[in-house]
Amino acid sequence: MLLELRLRNLAVIQSVTLALADGLNVLSGETGAGKSLIVGALSLLLGERASPDRVRPGADRAVVEASFRVPASSTVRAWLHEHGLDLDDDVLILKRELSTNGRSRAWVNGSPVTITQLRTLGAQLVVVHGQHEAQALLDAAAQRETLDAFAGALTVATAVAAAHARVLAARADREAIEARRAEASRRADYLRFLVQEIDGARLRPGEDDALEAEHRRLAHADELRGLASEASEQLQGGAGAVLGRLSSVRRHLAQLQRIDPALESMQSTLDSAFYALEELARELAHYADGIEVDTERLQQVEARRTVLTHLLRKHGPTIEAALAAAAEARAELALVDDIDEARARADAALHAAVRVRDDAARELTALRTAAVATLTRDVTALLPQLGMSGGRFAVRLVPLDEPGAHGAERVEFVVALNTGLAEGSLDRVASGGELSRVMLALSTVLAQAQSVPTLIFDEVDAGVGGAVAWQVGALMRRVARHHQVLAISHLAQIAACAHHHVVVRKAASDGFTTSDTVVVTDDARVVEIARMLGGDAEREVSRAHARELLDRGVALDEATEASNAPTSAAPSRRQRRGKPG
Repeated sequence: MLLELRLRNLAVIQSVTLALADGLNVLSGETGAGKSLIVGALSLLLGERASPDRVRPGADRAVVEASFRVPASSTVRAWLHEHGLDLDDDVLILKRELSTNGRSRAWVNGSPVTITQLRTLGAQLVVVHGQHEAQALLDAAAQRETLDAFAGALTVATAVAAAHARVLAARADREAIEARRAEASRRADYLRFLVQEIDGARLRPGEDDALEAEHRRLAHADELRGLASEASEQLQGGAGAVLGRLSSVRRHLAQLQRIDPALESMQSTLDSAFYALEELARELAHYADGIEVDTERLQQVEARRTVLTHLLRKHGPTIEAALAAAAEARAELALVDDIDEARARADAALHAAVRVRDDAARELTALRTAAVATLTRDVTALLPQLGMSGGRFAVRLVPLDEPGAHGAERVEFVVALNTGLAEGSLDRVASGGELSRVMLALSTVLAQAQSVPTLIFDEVDAGVGGAVAWQVGALMRRVARHHQVLAISHLAQIAACAHHHVVVRKAASDGFTTSDTVVVTDDARVVEIARMLGGDAEREVSRAHARELLDRGVALDEATEASNAPTSAAPSRRQRRGKPG
């Protein structure tokens, strides 16, 4: 149950503390006073998307905080335990902070949580029904989800959607195999030729580079041999050769060393150079002797290079790329050869996915079918109490040719809101006010099946008035026997049914417009009801009318108590005004 809602620096609200009670709480006030802001603040606290422009001008952040009493049987306790969060004295405190820079933070009992966690927890605490939901009822998805919620089938519906997604994926895989097979079949002759051509060439990685180097040597054999021979001759030939001249240098260094032994290192350096050049001369001579002009091998290399150039121009640009092309072609050909096996595997996967989906869809259909009669009966029973005497509500399950993401049938809500008229879809039959009352009836029936403790009705009385308004209020008061209800209303009849009445007022503070709330009881409540009736609240006739409505609201509970069991003397109507039944 929602105990208290605290707002600070949210839109026109500077600071408001809204205390709520058991039973039916009604929030009233002049148009534009800020009633819907309070519901919007609660939606923020329950994880709705936040916008920084909701921060009050002049403030750097807005804060929304609420306290809830959590009974021992609530599923909320298990959720808190699962997420490592504590619960003190059965009281749960949610807090959300919104900054002008767009940042949003949230806490549960002082511990930081994500907005997704806040939204999940909030859904177990409060359900908000607004005017827009009445229009949402015209949407097929909303009707389907409403039935599934009533049937306790939301988990199964999610399983059906997941199973259908797997069917679509398996079907896509099957189609892709067929498409690849068809393309491969069309290209089979070319692919076989490609494989034969590349495999026949017996390509080796790096072969093109090796042939290039060998071709250079063979094509320039005479030049290489001449250059090597000449270089060797200059190093170790006759007079004037490099090594002969170095021998003369060695003799001079030996004489220098005898005079100055410190020059021994120079002798060592020269010796190293001499022996290195001597080895180089031998290698050059050996290289020159080993070079032969091999015209036949040159022709072989050139022929092989021509083959490689032709292949790499078509399948390259490298040998590695050509070999990869052959491997891909073999894989495509294998798909053609193994298509029956691949198709069988794909068919098996598809059939398995369809079987799982269809089983889940049958389970969903069974849950929906079992719930339809109860939902139809319970909603229809409420329509006369909402001013639609003879009204009928029904749910149609229209079978589909094949189960889809949402099951094996289409869900359609139909109504006949006037005696003697045939049933029709909501969008063709119901006016705006009638649609709101149908939604209220549905919300009431759903509330009885839900464990969510607090229900918010945000001006769902739009388009109604007079006796119907009184019937709407009586129905909300009845729902409030099992749930805490907060109704934002502009109708005196509904406000008169409240157990706890809060008025939102707008005023100026420090040059800014602000809103505040006050709990009204006794004479103050009479004045507010008189104002809502549209009369002069200062006139006794208006107040008398207001007191009459309040007495009528109390009589609702007295009639119920009298029909349940005899008790000792009951308190007077005046004593019981404002207390929940």
